[in-house]
Amino acid sequence: MYEGTPVVRDNAGMTSEHRGDYEELVDEISELLGAPATLENRDFELIAFGAYDSEGDLDPSALDPVRTRSILTRRSTAAVRAWFEGFGITRASGPVRIPPTPEAGVHRGRICLPVRHRGVVHGYVWLLDDDPGPSDDQLSAAMLVTARIGALLADEAQHGADLSRELRAVLTAERGWQRDMAIAELRTALGTRADGPHTVVCVAPWPSADPDDAPSVRAVPGATALCTLPWGATDQCVAALIRLRSPDVLTPATTAAGRLLERAGGGSGPGGTPGGPPGGTSGGGATGGVRGASSGAPRGAGGPASRGTVGGPVGATSRGPSRGPASVTPHGPSRGPSAGVATPRSGLAELGTAWWEASAAARAALAETRLGPVARWSSIGPFRLLTALPPDVARDPVVDALVSPGRQELARTAEVYLDCAGQAARTAAELGIHRQTLYYRLARIEKLTGLDLDDGEDRLLLHMALKAHRL
Repeated sequence: MYEGTPVVRDNAGMTSEHRGDYEELVDEISELLGAPATLENRDFELIAFGAYDSEGDLDPSALDPVRTRSILTRRSTAAVRAWFEGFGITRASGPVRIPPTPEAGVHRGRICLPVRHRGVVHGYVWLLDDDPGPSDDQLSAAMLVTARIGALLADEAQHGADLSRELRAVLTAERGWQRDMAIAELRTALGTRADGPHTVVCVAPWPSADPDDAPSVRAVPGATALCTLPWGATDQCVAALIRLRSPDVLTPATTAAGRLLERAGGGSGPGGTPGGPPGGTSGGGATGGVRGASSGAPRGAGGPASRGTVGGPVGATSRGPSRGPASVTPHGPSRGPSAGVATPRSGLAELGTAWWEASAAARAALAETRLGPVARWSSIGPFRLLTALPPDVARDPVVDALVSPGRQELARTAEVYLDCAGQAARTAAELGIHRQTLYYRLARIEKLTGLDLDDGEDRLLLHMALKAHRL
């Protein structure tokens, strides 16, 4: 599909100012080596595919699964990257030959030419390794060309770093004239890209404090700026400014969040497990399900023994698809990094508020697996209020007895029961226990907390206190 048609996109998905330079340099390598060359950045994003007139290289048999996917999707999976990086290409300063591995989808050998600038790898030039293949002199000449490519990629990386500083200044500035000045500087740096709808993505926690491990805007589709920020006392997070085509379509934001989660080791999706054969597809980009609070249904009056009476159907949620009467997703904290997506806005004026929403949604996704791995602020329900509270205010002593060692199952029982709108049948089915066991636990919860689960305000207090505890 892209044979002979080099493609290069800038950090916002638009044509790069270096497009012609990349095309010419990749074509030059193709002529030097007598084979079509492909240029990718260090995150295996396709930058350019060199033109080369050879019928043999257009044969469908030349396109093994890994090469086909790279050309058609302009990217490689995490498994593909881990596979090829296992041959030392990130450390190499010269050509690296990679043998064919049919069981991994690599039917033909590769030659990788690392693209470096001042000792830092910025990308890779790839070509198929066929007999007799290029000579050492040809490869040496091609490496001189990769040095020129490396200088261009380094220049673009530096541009992205400058935007990182300006985005960080906006997100850390105090409200008022300081933030207004920071936004004006970012708007000037972005130029026309500052106009139109934007949103902000937060990925937390980011696994490394090393600036060299921070993602680049080129590696994140749709990102116009990226930066790292402190997250808690010891961790850090990544903030991404995402330009949208329409305020109603958040696909670029969720795709960017998925890519960042993949880099952070927290992505979830089919296949693409790092370290395995590179035949799978990468995950990321899909938002996690969000279960809304069900509409309240009448309950039987009296104490715990009467809680088996349920009157009326469960209302459909407004924040996601209805899951049916007994399909509440298990509670619990996320085991890896999570992402939050803010409500889209036009321009940059409300960037500070958008960042607050994105970080709040990430906190909620970390606290509640049902919301992740990518949570939109508009869909985190009561966590929209709870994340706005200072930690010392959000924590209520009423739950202390339930979250103490040995009683966590009571806390989970209480929260599932309240999430199920006090419906005993649904709660027992979700917990996998007999209804009489549920009644016994509810009686213990009332005794330990001093709350009456037939009282609406007591139930609201306990419900919010339990959720706030996990934040």
